Amino acid sequence: MKQEIIKIAKENYADIVGFASADSFDKNDPIFKIFPDTKTVIALAFRVLRGIYRGTEEGTTYYQYTTMAVENMEETIMPMAQIKVANFIESNGFIAVPQRRHQQIMAEENSTNPEVAYDAVYRGKTAENQIDFVNTAVKCGIGEKGLSGAVLTDDFGPMVRYCFILTDAVIQQDETATPHLCDNCGKCIKACPGKAISENGELDVWQCAVYYNGANGTKNPFMPPDAFADFENRIEIIAGEAKVTVETAKKILDNIYFYPPAQHAYQCSICGRACDTACYSHLEEKGVLKRKFKRPFRTRDEWKFDIKDFE
Repeated sequence: MKQEIIKIAKENYADIVGFASADSFDKNDPIFKIFPDTKTVIALAFRVLRGIYRGTEEGTTYYQYTTMAVENMEETIMPMAQIKVANFIESNGFIAVPQRRHQQIMAEENSTNPEVAYDAVYRGKTAENQIDFVNTAVKCGIGEKGLSGAVLTDDFGPMVRYCFILTDAVIQQDETATPHLCDNCGKCIKACPGKAISENGELDVWQCAVYYNGANGTKNPFMPPDAFADFENRIEIIAGEAKVTVETAKKILDNIYFYPPAQHAYQCSICGRACDTACYSHLEEKGVLKRKFKRPFRTRDEWKFDIKDFE
């Protein structure tokens, strides 16, 4: 059964399939609130194509990452693979409960998701039953947790998205990955255009949301010279030096109209997931990624505009 699940998942574009026994989870884990009879958690991980990042690397087009690596993956590719695997499990007499991220439901009352519009986020009681995606992926053997909180995989580094299936079928567990990729180099932290990641890897999600959406003008080719004209600290914002609160973050986000969003409330990533691309480049330069390419991901120095252009 395990091998057939892997086969079906990979036929439907999953690149990595992992399995964790329910015994490896705390008894209070949300998986047991969602499905008390869970015996196995199945993880499906999907690569994000390197070519999808080319537009942000070159500073030319930006919608590819959001439409193809986020929207299309989350709304089409991943759910289809989940359904195909779940159909097989239920055809064999077991229950299959697909679990994908609901991008607009947050577990924390005053949090947000940088990938979607902040005013589209639901913060309510049902949010308590959202599983911890990163730690669940690690338990399933997909990869290890990096300094920035991203799941790092042997083939694709942090360039993956993933989802799960809970089932009452007992399936042999995979080994969790022994951490060997992340060397705490800190390049993910330094790459963030808004300094949203602390030295110990904690993410300020509102800070991230502001700069994910393009508030740093030195890394945003679509920002006009008079951006944020009504803000006293506009140069700090544009330089990525402003420290935001929840309220100031909302105000800044309300004034970002430099590039259109995608559908399903998804916001366009102007930062181009700089933390992930810096991490990937570092892992590739170290030679620790198993998946090899004919040319390196980053072939030139990163581009940057002069802050003086906005003064």
